[in-house]
Amino acid sequence: MRIAFRSAAAIVAAGAALLLSACATRLDLPTKDNGLRLRVQSSVIAPGNGGELIAADALAPGDILLTSIATVNSFGIRLGTFSPVSHAVLYLGNGQIAEAVGTGVRARPLSEVVDEEQMVVAFRVPGVDDTSAARMREWALSQVGTSYNTVGVLLNAPFVLNRRLCELPLVPTAVSHYCMSGLAMVQLGASRDDQFFCSQFVLEAYRQAGMPITNADPRWVSPADLLHMREGDVPSIAATQPLRYVGHLKYNPPPLLAADGP
Repeated sequence: MRIAFRSAAAIVAAGAALLLSACATRLDLPTKDNGLRLRVQSSVIAPGNGGELIAADALAPGDILLTSIATVNSFGIRLGTFSPVSHAVLYLGNGQIAEAVGTGVRARPLSEVVDEEQMVVAFRVPGVDDTSAARMREWALSQVGTSYNTVGVLLNAPFVLNRRLCELPLVPTAVSHYCMSGLAMVQLGASRDDQFFCSQFVLEAYRQAGMPITNADPRWVSPADLLHMREGDVPSIAATQPLRYVGHLKYNPPPLLAADGP
């Protein structure tokens, strides 16, 4: 009884300490092997932290690349989302990627992304087969030239900040989802779904292939949300299944990543 009380007290204390950070949390109930455990969302992502550097040939079609670069826009996104990543890219296979950027949807060589970005980390959605990958590739290439969802990005900025209230420590998952859904409907209702920003484009490609990564509207999801959908982390937006870490294609993090935190 005393041990259980101490565990509960420690979790309450940790929750109080996290109130200002508003990181997503999850409370794991006791099992025969572990006691009550509070899990906290993590933005730590580095090869030395259980990861590894990989070559491009380790990728598979459909892999999701999350990146960051030392630019004002990237810094603003990382600061606003409390994350070390600011951009999401879809790997199409054969050394080619597709992405949504300010000039619209484009396809280009993977090598250009690795050369330009300072950090490139790959994640894999379990269950992607050749048919699904082909559907993603066909749809992504059909969207080349589609306009960037500028309105969606502008609306997403205040949404990302306001939704932190929904992610206060120890808030039940159902309550957090209801809170976030309500905010999204109010704040993102004017955003278009026929234009794309980066993470929205990646999620839509998976939806078009019949393999949705999340049941949430793609317009809600930032690159940071995709990062937190990885195995072992606490997602802010629930994934249909956790993403698997593949490895880092490049790791030379931009300034201000050294203090990674929730």
